[in-house]
Amino acid sequence: MTVAVAGASSSGATTPSARADSCPDVEVVFARGSGEAPGLGSVGGPFVDALRSQIGSRSLAVYPVNYPASTDFASSDFPAMFIEGIRDASAHIESVAANCPNTREVIGGYSQGAAVVGYATSPAIPQGAPPGVPPPLPPQIANHIAAVTLFGTPSGQFLDKYHAPALVIGPQYQAKTLELCASGDGICGNGGDPAAHVSYPINGMTGQAADFASSHL
Repeated sequence: MTVAVAGASSSGATTPSARADSCPDVEVVFARGSGEAPGLGSVGGPFVDALRSQIGSRSLAVYPVNYPASTDFASSDFPAMFIEGIRDASAHIESVAANCPNTREVIGGYSQGAAVVGYATSPAIPQGAPPGVPPPLPPQIANHIAAVTLFGTPSGQFLDKYHAPALVIGPQYQAKTLELCASGDGICGNGGDPAAHVSYPINGMTGQAADFASSHL
């Protein structure tokens, strides 16, 4: 298992550990958006910083989902690269639940990363999903996940455009999931403002998500 050092910066530096005494009180698992450099990305970093400021003396670790976050949506290789994200997120979440059972997990993502994490919570493999999609998280894992925060999640219309299956948040996660879509964002909504989809770090929504997550810890 790889767990970030408790109190690590939002750069996402990690260190291997499987000892219960090194388990953080809270861990954020976050998937960055399309085209962003490895790490927490433009939205995950501010979200983690905002959450850290709200949890007092509790230790907080971060795990940036390890996947390509490719922008080549039309490529025949894109589904496999996207599935890498679902598989990595799911495997890490299960590992933390097994090795750090008292750690409260907050999972989230931005744009493509929001879809990655959203699919990880699905109650079943979506109809029409490409081969290789991992099975849903075991039901008991939901007990370890305190909150799900998704920014700019691709809409059903956007997913359908690229022949991706519908995204359904599993019933065990719905009450603790916050989906945020900025006004004018054409990826998650019907807007036509390209700037809206990159506004999350500055429009107050990372703070809103941190409020939501901290209230569920």
